[in-house]
Amino acid sequence: MSGARIELVEVGPRDGLQNEPDIISTEVKLALIDRMIGYGARRLEVASFVHPVRVPQMADAEAVIAGLPDRKDCTYIGLVLNKRGVMRALATREEGRRGVDQVGCVIVASDTFGQKNQGQTIAEGLAETRAMLRFARAEGMRAQVTISAAFGCPFEGEVKHATVLAIAEELAIEGPEEIALADTIGVGTPWEAGELFGKLGEVLGGKIPMRAHFHNTRGTGIANAWEAFKAGVHIFDASLGGLGGCPFAPRATGNIATEDLVYMMARSGVDTGIDLEAAIAANKWFAGELGRELPSAVARAA
Repeated sequence: MSGARIELVEVGPRDGLQNEPDIISTEVKLALIDRMIGYGARRLEVASFVHPVRVPQMADAEAVIAGLPDRKDCTYIGLVLNKRGVMRALATREEGRRGVDQVGCVIVASDTFGQKNQGQTIAEGLAETRAMLRFARAEGMRAQVTISAAFGCPFEGEVKHATVLAIAEELAIEGPEEIALADTIGVGTPWEAGELFGKLGEVLGGKIPMRAHFHNTRGTGIANAWEAFKAGVHIFDASLGGLGGCPFAPRATGNIATEDLVYMMARSGVDTGIDLEAAIAANKWFAGELGRELPSAVARAA
């Protein structure tokens, strides 16, 4: 598949760390981000603007962002759940500071999970997210959106494709830079990944890029990514070492590992722009910081 390329969004600093039981210092987070940039990551989800009581690991979001290297070739993303989050993201850019370049909005494709995650039903989430996208655009902030729990809900079970696609169609009206589908609890299968992203591509008609966010809870994440790629997805979230998990999803485990995604794509003739050996080295360093081996299969085999 010579000439094919994907864009990797490194979500380790946010999604990878948010469920860690021990608080990781701002200094270690910044050292981790430096290593990620070193192995080629150019879009990084660096923090989330959520209440520290809800997600204590993100209490230093502004401090992390203030310490980011001012690199013109990097895009820094902050996760936001409401207008207040967008306002905090905008504040990081005041007084001539670099701040975040893009906000990532989230809506959950399940009423029960949405209420537990951010206190919103689907209908309420749609209204809030559309307002956030409009507000961000009016303030000159780039914005994209993720439909979370798109492949299944930990409380309601199956999420119908029609529900996900209706949400996407509504959000597309606001013109976000991307629309992502997230398998937040890792229940999706390769067949479903190809099927659902194929349908999403038809809904969006090539006007808005698709992004995929898979978790490897049941060991299908990498295979799901391949089927999503075949269905037209060229932007993928991944986390160094396969770290991650949602604090509000019972027994949720990590994202697909950056190293595993890069290995699969490279062996299939697809360029990622990531130096795999450097990513494995970063994995080993961070494993030392955490005091345990990380889940990535490729790093373990190295």
